[in-house]
Amino acid sequence: MTALNIVLFAPEIPGNTGSIGRSCLALGAKLHLIRPYGFDLSEKAVRRAGLDYWKHVDITEYEDWNHFIETRSTENLNRLFFLSKFADKTIYETKIEPDSFLIFGSETKGLPKFIHDQYSQNLFKLPMQSSHVRSLNLSCAATAVAYEAYRQIHLL
Repeated sequence: MTALNIVLFAPEIPGNTGSIGRSCLALGAKLHLIRPYGFDLSEKAVRRAGLDYWKHVDITEYEDWNHFIETRSTENLNRLFFLSKFADKTIYETKIEPDSFLIFGSETKGLPKFIHDQYSQNLFKLPMQSSHVRSLNLSCAATAVAYEAYRQIHLL
């Protein structure tokens, strides 16, 4: 059983996806990619960011959000954590358990409105203290959240 799952919903920048894949490999996490992508997974930029590790990353692809949800068990649906700058709670205010899914939206659009509406109780953010920062780089945010999840899971 994979203890941690990182989900990218419609990623747009190949370098971010490659870097997140490398972090997944470092943590023993599985990477889930939900189409549409803003690039082709075979692009050199993805491989460059993932370095020679990319071929070892455990990746599952999905045609769309419904395909992703259809493949989840009921138990998995209780372990969906959506990251959004519009959340009220930080990721540090929840308990992440093994086999959780950390779900990130695209770099320019974030998560779609239907996610915010349907999963409002499962929205979390990373704290940002400066009003001058609109957002964090997707790769940086995913890595920060993944390591917090890893810390929580391994303290169980």
